[in-house]
Amino acid sequence: MKVKVCGMTDLHTVLTAIQYGADAIGFVFAESKRRITVKKAKEIIQQLPAGILKVGVFVNEEKEQIEKIIEQSGINVVQLHGDETPQFCSYFTVPVIKAISIETEKDIAEIEEYKCDYILLDSPKGKYRGGNGIVFNWDLLKKCQLRGRNIILAGGLTSENVVSGIKLVNPYMVDVSSGVETDGKKDPEKINNFIKAVKEYKREDIKC
Repeated sequence: MKVKVCGMTDLHTVLTAIQYGADAIGFVFAESKRRITVKKAKEIIQQLPAGILKVGVFVNEEKEQIEKIIEQSGINVVQLHGDETPQFCSYFTVPVIKAISIETEKDIAEIEEYKCDYILLDSPKGKYRGGNGIVFNWDLLKKCQLRGRNIILAGGLTSENVVSGIKLVNPYMVDVSSGVETDGKKDPEKINNFIKAVKEYKREDIKC
């Protein structure tokens, strides 16, 4: 099971997360309390192992600006967390994560329209698109419509509930941000506990 830690803003915490076993690091370039500059993201990314996914998070950004940030920062995955269309998501040469906010079964049906490399399932929109620390209704996913897709489970995950989410959703990856923070800052101990909980879980085959 892979782990993405999102909303990272400093090299020390990023390297600590990777040491604990993080597979992907998220850098937020959209409006957020975790927003990072392109310059700072580049400084961090230049010092990261090649095998780590460096994800840039965008919300309703113009394609030209996203491409510019890809080139300038060194991110190798784009996460689109706004109202981007399926056509817009097909424009990029790097892998794309499309985030879908889940409130009803209708939102799950929307996933079929997107042929992206990854689909991220997140909680309903709050003040920001993502990172709001709210768990959505996982029971909406029980019918297994998502087999064959690289699903990333997000939204209010913590070391205490992440295994329950994995058991129910059977995702390719889990994504955490606020769930590993203390007073709005990434907490190395919480990052360690979260990744440890995920990596120690032995996934069982799920038959739909």
